[in-house]
Amino acid sequence: MYRGRLERDLKIWTDKGLVDAVTAKAILSEYDGRQTSFSAGRVLAIIAAVLLGLAILLFISANWQALPRIARLAGLVAMIWVFYLGAASLLAQGRSIVSAALLILGTLSFGGAMALVAQMYNLSGDELRMMIVWFVAACIVAAAFRSRAQVGLAGLLAWAFCGIYLWEHVDEWYGVMPWMPPLMAAVLIVLVRYADAPAARHLAYLMLVGWLTWLFGRHEGLNTAILFASLGMAAFLAVSIPASPLKPFARTAGAAPAFYTFLIASIGFFLVHAEISNGSFENNAWVEDKLPLIAVAAATLAGSVIAIALSGRDNGAVRYLAYFVFASEILYLAGETIGSIIGTAGFFLVAGVLVAIAAWLVIRLERRFSDNSGQGTRA
Repeated sequence: MYRGRLERDLKIWTDKGLVDAVTAKAILSEYDGRQTSFSAGRVLAIIAAVLLGLAILLFISANWQALPRIARLAGLVAMIWVFYLGAASLLAQGRSIVSAALLILGTLSFGGAMALVAQMYNLSGDELRMMIVWFVAACIVAAAFRSRAQVGLAGLLAWAFCGIYLWEHVDEWYGVMPWMPPLMAAVLIVLVRYADAPAARHLAYLMLVGWLTWLFGRHEGLNTAILFASLGMAAFLAVSIPASPLKPFARTAGAAPAFYTFLIASIGFFLVHAEISNGSFENNAWVEDKLPLIAVAAATLAGSVIAIALSGRDNGAVRYLAYFVFASEILYLAGETIGSIIGTAGFFLVAGVLVAIAAWLVIRLERRFSDNSGQGTRA
């Protein structure tokens, strides 16, 4: 996607004389040479490694009882070391794609070996603890080899841990296990920066969003929903306001921090709506005047406008999410208040004026920023 856009932009700049054809070709060649760019061969190699790993584990498990115990243990250890040492040797030769595939095979073999050894020696423990050990092993390998594919595998193992927990303990707090998803997400984000694996950061952010939503389900209520939305909006402002000390750090992570924090805030606004609709205010006469609904709608619309003003120009993901939230809120509000045409028209009038004022302020600020940038360039 980005390469196509870059190629189109370079063609436009070449036609306008801003960039010569040789430079444009060199830019595209440099981008294609990056390891972070998409490679069908790399993807197919990783898929092949996963399939081969599963085939090896199935073959071993099918013939498990026919092997002596010492042969089983020695064979598992030897297989893991062969994969890892082979990956190290190939990486030293510059064959990073095959090396990444062998690392995947080694880590998959490690997980399968844990399960088979536990079965062979009747070791106690549960699947959650095994998944934690498997995740730690994948992280160690990812850090040792600075492997992007291994970081992605560690992220998938973290998701597998969450899936097992929800399958077995969705309605209960089981020891310290519920704290593992945010801890795993933090480890993944560190590995993403260390190994330069930007695609894997989405696994960490989405896991955090899911974990927070699960927490809300355990402590469901209007106050929790308001806290959810408030924390999400506060986090968005912390990574989006130019004067924030977190802004430079968040900028190095691209569009993800602003998008996912605003996504949390948007989910929070939705949960507040749901709690009000479920009758959190049903004992109050003022519900008949739609006052809570209008207050939440105003906060949601204001949050969308703030998101567009702070990140809309440079962050397409935040911009489209804010547009969606704004449009959904308007449609929802119209459906709830359609019984009073005058009231609906009045609200739209006030909302329109406020958005127009916000648009005017944003345009003024953007022009001032552009003027200051131009002066700085001339200086």
